[in-house]
Amino acid sequence: MSMKLFDSELNIMEILWREGDTTAKRIAEITKETIGWSKTTTYTIIKKCLDKGAIERQEPNFVCRAVVSQEQVQQYETTELINKMYNGAPDRLIASLLGQKRLTSEEISRLKQLIERLE
Repeated sequence: MSMKLFDSELNIMEILWREGDTTAKRIAEITKETIGWSKTTTYTIIKKCLDKGAIERQEPNFVCRAVVSQEQVQQYETTELINKMYNGAPDRLIASLLGQKRLTSEEISRLKQLIERLE
């Protein structure tokens, strides 16, 4: 995956990842309830997602389906963050994260297990 999704587009994607295949009408209802978007705004953002290839449209009833997974988007965004803010060095990102928070013993244990699996 090599597409940048903006926050508004991620709102649509999060609905699809959570709900599965969903009609555009239902997405508009959800965004009206949760974000306050009009139907027109929602359909405009759905169109942007379609144009980028992040979702596809199925008939009948304008059913939207996520083409990219949440994990693919997370991986892309993480890579972009590392490249942009940490000069491509993932260890600098981890050091920054760890320097901001006191970790519990359980969190430290999970991190050690992750590192051991990578070695």
